[in-house]
Amino acid sequence: MNILTVDGITKAYGERKLFDKASFFLQEGEKAGIIGVNGTGKSTLLKLIAGLEEPDEGSIVRASRTVISFLPQHPVFADDDTVLEAVLEKSGIEENGEGESEAKAMMTRLGITDFSEKCRHLSGGQKKRLALIKVLLSPSDILVLDEPTNHLDGQMADWLEDTLKKRRGSVIMVTHDRYFLDSVTDRIVEIDKGHIYSYKTNYSGFLELKMQREEMEQASERKRQSILRTELEWVRRGARARSTKQKARLERYEELKNRKAPVEEQQVELSSVASRMGRTTIALSHIGKAYGDKTLIRNFSYTFLKSDRVGFVGKNGCGKTTLMKIISGQCAPDFGTVETGSTIKIGYYVQECELPGEKRVIDYIREAAEIIETPEGKITAARLLEKFLFSGEDQYGLINRLSGGEKRRLLLCRVLMEAPNVLILDEPTNDLDIATLSILESYLDTFPGIVLAVSHDRYFLDRTMRRIFAFEEEGRIRQYEGGYSDYLLRKSVEGEQKDAGAVGCPGETGEQKASKNDKRQMPRKLRFSYKEMKEYETIEADIAFLEAQIGELETEIPKYASDFVKLQELGNQKEKLEAELEEKMDRWMYLEELAAKIEK
Repeated sequence: MNILTVDGITKAYGERKLFDKASFFLQEGEKAGIIGVNGTGKSTLLKLIAGLEEPDEGSIVRASRTVISFLPQHPVFADDDTVLEAVLEKSGIEENGEGESEAKAMMTRLGITDFSEKCRHLSGGQKKRLALIKVLLSPSDILVLDEPTNHLDGQMADWLEDTLKKRRGSVIMVTHDRYFLDSVTDRIVEIDKGHIYSYKTNYSGFLELKMQREEMEQASERKRQSILRTELEWVRRGARARSTKQKARLERYEELKNRKAPVEEQQVELSSVASRMGRTTIALSHIGKAYGDKTLIRNFSYTFLKSDRVGFVGKNGCGKTTLMKIISGQCAPDFGTVETGSTIKIGYYVQECELPGEKRVIDYIREAAEIIETPEGKITAARLLEKFLFSGEDQYGLINRLSGGEKRRLLLCRVLMEAPNVLILDEPTNDLDIATLSILESYLDTFPGIVLAVSHDRYFLDRTMRRIFAFEEEGRIRQYEGGYSDYLLRKSVEGEQKDAGAVGCPGETGEQKASKNDKRQMPRKLRFSYKEMKEYETIEADIAFLEAQIGELETEIPKYASDFVKLQELGNQKEKLEAELEEKMDRWMYLEELAAKIEK
């Protein structure tokens, strides 16, 4: 049964048309993810569904008595309300009842522990988590969520993932967390050039189906061009419209000529840009930082290598952004030293940045540089903006007319225009669309400098990082090799060993023991890292290739029984290949075991 039908809607703001007779439907119990390039209307579509805005044309039909709960991208609360009052207000939950206990449990889970704190003291991230709790507690048939995973750390995202998967009602959300989309959704709704394409599948299935759709469109266009060439030749031969048949053929030619070709999807295209880096990079020696009684960083030392890809993870408020500010020189440590090489040029992509709204887009980028050097040659500010999907008209518009995601994309453009050789990315995946993220990830593959990233996006960390630093208890920062999934696997193994070695500690309260038991019972999520996934896809072919090479050598060796030199050469090759094969087989067994654990 359809619980929601979007029928032929058109929506425009001035000359900018977001939707052009777009349609899709949502069935009862379905969980849909909306994706598309920033500025295409994802948040607007959510507001239309929630009834906060109306389409210019078309209709949005909701099933009878359907109740919708809406999580906005930037929620607002009354300054004088306490966090508990803000959650309970209009949610149908009575104070001092079972619902209040559930609200408090959720707030604790999402890092809000002072229930009497005034909303005016909350950060933007805390307000977003508070609004998420409110909509989850409110009885509804459809949850409409705009960027629900923003400002959630890994454990929080896992909890929300499990919560939504268990929920019986329908969910429709905008998120750029690809692991989250893959796990939770069973329908993907793509907004592309004013049209809506709906796919009954999760994110992985969507990628396959979209590729098939685009291939069909390209095949149809090739066929159109072929017929058009044939008809054009007929017209050029001087065909006259004397008969009905000839008139029909001329009309067919005109129709083919005027039919629009499929527009190729625009993507952000980047060439690696970086200043030259000398021998000295950035060296941290025994760094310490505290605010009041809370120690954020304790005795941390590390020297960054020239091509380092380092991800920093930890709970919200643990000190990740503070460390980035220390590295960039914006904040001084309480203890220790930071040595920065004379050639180091840092580009800092910040989590929250107020852009000059009354300034033109092109002027904001020209403040960084007018021209930069790339491997393909010089590139102007205007050309770089085009690569970031800002057309000539958009470039001369004011910044305050951009969507939140477009402002983030503009900020990234500004950072790269400065040609840094050290990139610090603080929550780069918040508000960036998936297409931009994919290109950014490819850009980082060839970036010749150092990349440091603070992120809760598990896919991004797996895809781009080769080392993880995790903020742990009492300001300690621990190093893990590999991506985010490798880090989780290592933590999982350590947790099992710790659980096996200790039952409880003297002096623990019942509440503390219950908290520990709760953590032990939480499902530990295993995933392939990006590199492991790629290796798993090709390792059997690699093994077959090595076996074939060894087989060929075994056939060749008897032919050179009297040629000792050639025989020794072939024997050495066979020995080397057999060693490679044994190593590949060991790796294959490990990956197979890991795949079985993940599936289980």
